Amino acid sequence: MIAILFLLVLLGVTVFAAASGGPAVPIAEILGLIAVFTVFFGAGVHVSVVLGLLALLTGFIFSDRPFWLFAGETFWGPSSNFVLIAVPLFLLMGEILLRAGLSDRLYKALNVWLNRLPGGLLHTNIASCALFSAISGSSVATAATMGSVALPYFRDSQYSQRMVLGSLAAGGAMGNLIPPGITFIVYGLITETSVGDLYVAALLPSVLVTALFVGVIVWHGIRHPLDRPPPLPLSVKLRSLTGLIPTVALIVMVLGSIYGGYATPTEAAALGVAGAALFAAIEGRLTFRMLNASAEATARNTALLGLIILGAYLLNYILTQINVPQAMAQMISHLPVPPWAIMLAIIGMYFALGTFMEGFSMIITTVPVVFPIVVALGYDPVWFGVVVTMLVEIAQISPPDGTVMYVLQGMRPKGGPITDVFAGVMPFLLAYLVAVGLLLLVPGIALWPLQFMR
Repeated sequence: MIAILFLLVLLGVTVFAAASGGPAVPIAEILGLIAVFTVFFGAGVHVSVVLGLLALLTGFIFSDRPFWLFAGETFWGPSSNFVLIAVPLFLLMGEILLRAGLSDRLYKALNVWLNRLPGGLLHTNIASCALFSAISGSSVATAATMGSVALPYFRDSQYSQRMVLGSLAAGGAMGNLIPPGITFIVYGLITETSVGDLYVAALLPSVLVTALFVGVIVWHGIRHPLDRPPPLPLSVKLRSLTGLIPTVALIVMVLGSIYGGYATPTEAAALGVAGAALFAAIEGRLTFRMLNASAEATARNTALLGLIILGAYLLNYILTQINVPQAMAQMISHLPVPPWAIMLAIIGMYFALGTFMEGFSMIITTVPVVFPIVVALGYDPVWFGVVVTMLVEIAQISPPDGTVMYVLQGMRPKGGPITDVFAGVMPFLLAYLVAVGLLLLVPGIALWPLQFMR
């Protein structure tokens, strides 16, 4: 689908160029590429391979520059970028925290304070996911970690399994939006936007999305009241706060060092890994076997993301060389409609893509084409980065291809139909769309903190 999308864009641009008096349009070649890559995707070829092959074939057909003259340099750029090193470091930090048992302590501590609210433990799902997202940076990692901790609490309980799964999926999806989200690092790398500014701009939208999720759970809890547990003494609640110390300390270390200007995101990620290892040692869980398992999981995920990034960079380079983004930006910016209408069309495109594309692949393959259009329309690159990240989050919980939903489905102790997850996530999906709408109407939600920090 990604390849077909880009080839259709390429076809549209070349037709537009020809209609404007440009060179002849090789429509037959483009249709041939569409047919070839339809077969590739139907055969289940990995997205990184498809992106790389698409770049090479597009270069052979539309460019007279041999690929071996630019492929090595194109690969070297992102692979040697200092900012991108933060990705495996944040993944490693999350893996260490999971295996050290600190995520379980986080969940238990929050449960003591939130279980008497309307909706009970469902609030704990959202709150624990939000806090873990602030040290994880990955939606899939957050959903997998907190799902493994939370699901046993709901076994044979009176809670609606659909709402349990929906709250965990929605909370896990926030892993990319709440700083230090990995998507911001990739977006900043592609568009040359400050990652620190993106993190600052994401603060209020993160709070907004979390508040809307809490509102959904309160509404559900009022409509379907549950037996409330007996109140606990204040002394017990205060003692439970010790379970939050490792998570809060890491958040202060990582985000505090970034917002305070003491460290770059990459340096803060390294600091977070050291802090996670320290807390694991305090818990008595820091062993060579645990570190080896964490490193292996991090290496697998990093290799997967790295291949996609390299394939996408090669494709982006080819498209830029044959002026596809520039032509698209020029064409769309001169359409006789207001900028907000074009922005709504772009958002609609992302929402449609999210129903059948994985979020990370979606952002890394579409932003190079869409970004010049957004800038030409006069929108702030940092604001757009937050909007795109929110749309990627929505893609993670959009049926039928939401990655986070399938992660939770695979973790269900008793199994069940995937439609349970689909139905449970729908109220949260609508709440997320409301958040995107508010960000469109009031861009200051993202930009006000940035002005204050500057």
